[in-house]
Amino acid sequence: MTQDQNAVQAPKEEEQRRRKRDLVRMLAARGLRGKRTPIEYRSVEIDGSTLYYQEAGEGPPLVLIHGLSGSGRWWRQNVNFLAQEYHVYVIDLIGFGHGRRQRFVLARMAQIITRWMEALEIERAILIGHSMGGFISADLASNHPELVDRLVLVDAAALPMGRTRAQTAVALVRAIFEMPFNFLPILFGDAMQAGPRTIWRAAHELLTSDISARLNRIQSPTLVVWGQNDWLVPLQIGVRIYDRLDDARFVVLPRAGHNPMWDRPDAFNAVLDDFLHDRPVSVGAGSGQATRR
Repeated sequence: MTQDQNAVQAPKEEEQRRRKRDLVRMLAARGLRGKRTPIEYRSVEIDGSTLYYQEAGEGPPLVLIHGLSGSGRWWRQNVNFLAQEYHVYVIDLIGFGHGRRQRFVLARMAQIITRWMEALEIERAILIGHSMGGFISADLASNHPELVDRLVLVDAAALPMGRTRAQTAVALVRAIFEMPFNFLPILFGDAMQAGPRTIWRAAHELLTSDISARLNRIQSPTLVVWGQNDWLVPLQIGVRIYDRLDDARFVVLPRAGHNPMWDRPDAFNAVLDDFLHDRPVSVGAGSGQATRR
């Protein structure tokens, strides 16, 4: 192919990619998911533990990390959308989901995921972490910025909240009453799988850990996205995280609680799509957003 032909071909390929993205976003806005992408279940031995994960789609690597008491199932309404354009990896943290009956240690999780990326020869990835998974994602991005292409922190418990365990329990009960009814079987099923000992240990470690001094070491463009009605990890935490980042966008999703990726999946997916393609984020009336570069 000649140089002139290459010059003509490149804009055509970019136009085709743009049309595909627009089609995917349109399907999401209408509550559809298009053709289901096959999901493969895998596991890797890392430092004496087994890390379970799912794979779907082709393209740049994108890693989804769930929160406390969760599993990869919490991303069920987002995986197919993202897999239209990315190679999606959905992790079950050690001690949770398929990784149950293994000892969870919060301080080790970022390093284990780093070793897992090495094992799969993932040089750089987009990291999306929810709640405790946001803590882990921020921890990894601050210690290994070379591994993170873009970072998304979803209602991330990445800063101390200054609560007692009793206050956290009250906030949890209130958050549960705000959750959609169809999410509750997943919430309670995953909690039963993990067991009270793992949940208690993880909650204790999360409440007593502090990586705030390292957040300014994050170099990747970062999206901080929050549910407006999150009683478990207050919106103020999102504001404080955003204030510590040099290259960040902050988006608040109205009519969403602690799990905006489940509460409002279409709006959440559209926000991700805008951010990942470096477009202005638009989430409709009642939302709030800010940008720092």
